[in-house]
Amino acid sequence: MQQAARRAAANRREMWNNCNSPLVSMLPQASFQSSSQSSIRNAPYNAKLNRREGAGGWSPLVTDREPWFQLDLRDRMEVTAVATQGRYDSSDWVSGYLLLYSDTGRAWKQYQQEDGVGRLLGNMNSDAVVQNKLSHSIRTRFLRLLPLDWNPSGWLGLRVEVYGCAYSESVSTALSSCYGTHTKSDVADFDGRSSLLYRFNQKSMSTVKDVVSLRFKSRQAEGVLLHGEGQRGDYITLELHRSRLALYLNLDERDDTRLRSSAGRVAVTLGSLLDDQHWHSVLIERFNKQVNLTVDSHTQHFRTKGDGDSLEVDYELSFGGIPLPGKPGTFIRKNFHGCIENLYYNGINIIDLAKRRKPQIYSVGNVTFSCSEPQLVATTFLSSSASFLSLPATTTTAAAVAAGGAEGGFSLRFQFRTWNADGLLLSVRLTPQPQRVELQISSSRLRLTLHTSAQQKSQVSTGRWVFITLLICNINAQAYRMSYLNIDFHIVFMMRFKQCVCFFSGHSVNDGLWHSVILDTRHQQITLGLDDEAASTIEPWQQLEAQGDFYFGGCPSVGCGLPTPAFQGCMRLIHINGQPVNLLQVQRGALGSYHALQFDTCSIRDRCLPNHCEHGGQCSQTWSSFRCDCSGTGHSGATCHNSLYEASCEAYQLTGGSSGYYSIDPDGSGPLGPARVYCNMTEDKVWTVLDHSSSAPVKVQGSSPQKPYIMKFNYSASPEQLRAIVTGAEQCQQEVVYRCRKSRLFNIKDGTPLSWWLDQAGERRTYWGGFLPGVQQCSCGLQENCQDMNYFCNCDAAMNAWSNDTGVLSYKDHLPMSQIVIGDTNRTGSEAVYHVGALRCYGDKSTWNAASFYQESSYLHFPTLQAELGSDISFYFKTSAPSGVFLENLGLKDFIRVELSSPSAVAFSFDVGNGPVVLSVKSHVPLNDRQWHYVRAERSVQEASLQVDQLPLRFLEAPADGHVRLQLNSQLFVGGTASRQRGFLGCIRTLAINGVNFNLEERARMTPGVSSGCPGYCSGSSSLCHNRGRCIEKSSGYVCDCSQSAYGGPSCREEVSVSFDSESSVTYTFQEPFSVMQNRSSQASSVSRESSLARENVAFSFLTSQRPAMLLSISTFSQQYIAVILATNGSLQLWYHLLADKDPEVFVPIRQNLADGRLHKIRIHREAKDVYVQIDQDIHRKYTLSSDAQLILIRSLTLGKVTGREHVHREVLQAGSKGFVGCLSSVQFNQLAPLKVALLNRGSSLVSIRGPLEESNCGALAESATSHSLLDQAAEENDDKEQRSNTAATTDDSAVIGGVVTAAVFVALCALAVLSRFLYQQRQERRGVQEKENRQALETAYRTELHLQSAGVRDTMKEYYI
Repeated sequence: MQQAARRAAANRREMWNNCNSPLVSMLPQASFQSSSQSSIRNAPYNAKLNRREGAGGWSPLVTDREPWFQLDLRDRMEVTAVATQGRYDSSDWVSGYLLLYSDTGRAWKQYQQEDGVGRLLGNMNSDAVVQNKLSHSIRTRFLRLLPLDWNPSGWLGLRVEVYGCAYSESVSTALSSCYGTHTKSDVADFDGRSSLLYRFNQKSMSTVKDVVSLRFKSRQAEGVLLHGEGQRGDYITLELHRSRLALYLNLDERDDTRLRSSAGRVAVTLGSLLDDQHWHSVLIERFNKQVNLTVDSHTQHFRTKGDGDSLEVDYELSFGGIPLPGKPGTFIRKNFHGCIENLYYNGINIIDLAKRRKPQIYSVGNVTFSCSEPQLVATTFLSSSASFLSLPATTTTAAAVAAGGAEGGFSLRFQFRTWNADGLLLSVRLTPQPQRVELQISSSRLRLTLHTSAQQKSQVSTGRWVFITLLICNINAQAYRMSYLNIDFHIVFMMRFKQCVCFFSGHSVNDGLWHSVILDTRHQQITLGLDDEAASTIEPWQQLEAQGDFYFGGCPSVGCGLPTPAFQGCMRLIHINGQPVNLLQVQRGALGSYHALQFDTCSIRDRCLPNHCEHGGQCSQTWSSFRCDCSGTGHSGATCHNSLYEASCEAYQLTGGSSGYYSIDPDGSGPLGPARVYCNMTEDKVWTVLDHSSSAPVKVQGSSPQKPYIMKFNYSASPEQLRAIVTGAEQCQQEVVYRCRKSRLFNIKDGTPLSWWLDQAGERRTYWGGFLPGVQQCSCGLQENCQDMNYFCNCDAAMNAWSNDTGVLSYKDHLPMSQIVIGDTNRTGSEAVYHVGALRCYGDKSTWNAASFYQESSYLHFPTLQAELGSDISFYFKTSAPSGVFLENLGLKDFIRVELSSPSAVAFSFDVGNGPVVLSVKSHVPLNDRQWHYVRAERSVQEASLQVDQLPLRFLEAPADGHVRLQLNSQLFVGGTASRQRGFLGCIRTLAINGVNFNLEERARMTPGVSSGCPGYCSGSSSLCHNRGRCIEKSSGYVCDCSQSAYGGPSCREEVSVSFDSESSVTYTFQEPFSVMQNRSSQASSVSRESSLARENVAFSFLTSQRPAMLLSISTFSQQYIAVILATNGSLQLWYHLLADKDPEVFVPIRQNLADGRLHKIRIHREAKDVYVQIDQDIHRKYTLSSDAQLILIRSLTLGKVTGREHVHREVLQAGSKGFVGCLSSVQFNQLAPLKVALLNRGSSLVSIRGPLEESNCGALAESATSHSLLDQAAEENDDKEQRSNTAATTDDSAVIGGVVTAAVFVALCALAVLSRFLYQQRQERRGVQEKENRQALETAYRTELHLQSAGVRDTMKEYYI
């Protein structure tokens, strides 16, 4: 299959190279049309490339609102390129245009490049020729160019050439790649009630390889294209479902029919909006279980399930429908309605056989062999604020009078499709005034509103369930009669009723599908129908008559006053009073009026195809944008690109973590997901521990080499995750305990292994613990201390007594053990006991993988960056140079670059075809200070961002319809550029791109001007500074800058703890009102605009026995607040009040009582709507807010008691009045550590301290005394219950023992208290000496940082696309 695919690709390239003949130069004058022409000399037939006839090109009238130029190629052609030129010797040219195509000259479709961009570049003068090679060819007869921009100093002028070849030639080349030479195109037309049956020569057909190819265009969103099935349960079905193509395939060879039906089934969907009445290509390639499904330019690869490799189909294959056996003309599923072209099944031309009436083909219904072309004219509403279509409400035709005029009222019928959840579809004024009817999409549902006065309205929404709400107001008595599902409701408003609102929970209508609407106000009732749902009706008290015009999609800005946004989408088949509306007459100005419409085309686009949401994120969209829902993916960001978890246990330790279970993501933004591991941080080394499914010792008996015992180990991570963890670690090991009695590991005669194990790749290994691979020995053989020196393993002596061959496997490339096989325990008295320990790894090889650049012309080069649709780049650097390029990769026009642009600024720049983009972060302190600084740059199809150290994150939103693919072709240069200029001088370490760590040291060893590693105290692999502490080089040592950390001490490891009582509080007042993130730019660029993302990070530890209690609260000047409290039952509650007009949202991560006198660590991270909560090490929760609003104008952050707050919920107010009694430790909010501010800046105007506040080490003492998890606590409580139960049963027997134990415990506690007091005094004395030495430096550093934070938030922080 791969060879066939390569051959087909080569043939397509050959066709592309050969299909480039000019197609316009020989066309007659009748093939040229236009919207208008400024004179006869500027007629469209004068627009041939390089011609000077007439005025030397085409120019429309200056008054032409929507100029277009059209070509009729006289037959269907394969078009591969378009070239344009301005009008000869003039100042008239087109600088940008859209390209539309059609088979009939109606129902146009817009050409779009691979990245969805439709705009093609035009000319900059009148003579130069600009050619646009199409990224994918189009097969069409008619072409239309829509000019978008032209010379602002002149006018619009155009000369054109189109390149390609005859369609039959392209068909011949394309089909010959799989089936040999063909020179014609075969078409069949299916009317929705017909099909073709291809019958086999034998009873059934069983294949291991299938190739099906076809082209189709459909008039509806549903319909079967192909179906075949067999008696054993195999089947294949290809059908349109909701305008997407679905392939259902079932292969299974099971004998049990009950299992066959589902075991091997697979369903795949691809494509979108395939009912657009334009041609779409389909290719299915299957070889055994491997299947490729291609729809147009999108391919999905998948494997079938089950045990079967072949597809067995009985009797026949059906095309166009699934007829019911024995009942010709009766079909099981909805039939296909449209045209199919060049239908091939395993090289057999099905349509050709049908045309020649071959006996293998049986025709059901009316199948014709020419494609009928329906004349459906659609119009596109382009703007959500300005589009509208106005049509007159009255008509003079007799048919209209007969249809609706005689009876009064009016009727409307039309179809629409859209992605938007809100939009106005129709508005019409009624008589008597001031009544009006509005039909709109509201919250994805269709809603009809009848306004009868300024204070009264009636609403009907499509659906099934009826709810009636009556509110009192001051209006006249009225009566309404509603009918639904043949049930009548008669409601009489006897007095002062305000409105009657009827809601029906119908299906969503913003799904991109065509929906049919019928609105009828005749017969003294209002009837609303949607698709196939039962109609909903309201009966007003009098007949409603339309006054003025019908406004579709919106209304003129003057005198409109409707709050609903305008409709963005497509409409077609508009009927007024039973008469169709000719939209082409509207376009020509002969009927009605309009604004911001595009006629004879539906320009809807599926922005979720392809799906740019990574890691399984769910894509949703509007007309102009898409959004990714990252819930449950373990990732965040605009496209679910960024991992929520650290890459290793080492990273968790550096951020202040302690031993416990964590989720780590070893490849970051790469394809692997997070893995659950245990991080042991109690030793000097941080160990990553992964358990498996067989952790207890296992006894083995009765196994032989012919029937060995086999155990497979399933780890808490996937094989790919295991590989990534092991590869990234410095060292890994796994202990194997093996005890034996009369059970050998090797055959003593020929050395044949009797037992072995499989490594992570499934390879057999025969060494056992502590020895090099490839040597069949055990640990005792290496140490030369085996019980019998004639053997290299103790077990090989086959003694009657128990022997031991325990060892540790430490060869990384083979770890972990995936399976163990034991084959010598079938003799009398023979047995073995084994225990395979957990996989344990330590170290992170990438953390300190560094290179030093000491020549400006030097660089490291790597393969081209794979970053078409997005990339993230992260690294650390230190330098004394004022500028230099960290990283660069170039293309023909595109590029990506990260550089130190000045001593205090880092710039991230790139160009994907929309022009250069520069995103810069400026620091208020020099970055060339020979200290380590962190940089992370990210680009996606949605946005770009740049992070430097802890400075605020900068964002730029990408343009909605711009280019998104970054086309690179050179090598990736690190530390320099291809020009060998502006190179970087200094150190770079921990370079990672898209989750892949780059080995700088290995490449540096072979590159002149670069050395591996980086000199200095702060460049080693040991963690000198912890908990976000920053290592700063000194001339004779180093110092840890803990200003960005909530911890203190020489290495930022000491908890900063404060004891509170009920009256204590610490309030940090921000120096001036500011937003946590940068405000949205009010001067957004026309190309792109900067945006901000709501983010907060909160971390702290607490210990208390009080409930309720206020832990932390944040308030703003705009009545927003965040509060973290303990409720009356001791449970933790998070309160978010982000919207002033809505109630606060409350989350309860765990209902367990946390006011238990134990230390608990809390981490809260919010990103837009997503809130992530971690409690201690074992509780992880995620919540979704209803709004992604930012905290605007933060007023203060308070720890402990809060009083005098308005607009706060009663429960929060109660907790605030109670305050907090206990210990708060290591409190951090974003880059602010309020407890440290309070202790180091007493008297500062920014800090307000009330009540007694005492610095203590309660946090450190509590942590050492209560190292636990909530799961452990729950287990302890259960144990306590059991113990109390057992104690109650044996009270008499244990009374004396209990007294003795109590006395012993009391004595021990007294001794421990005396010892603790002595050790505490000693520690305080040492700490006092250390604090005298370090306090001044730390205070200075922190006050400097505090000043920088205050200054930083005053910066406008605005960036734009250039």
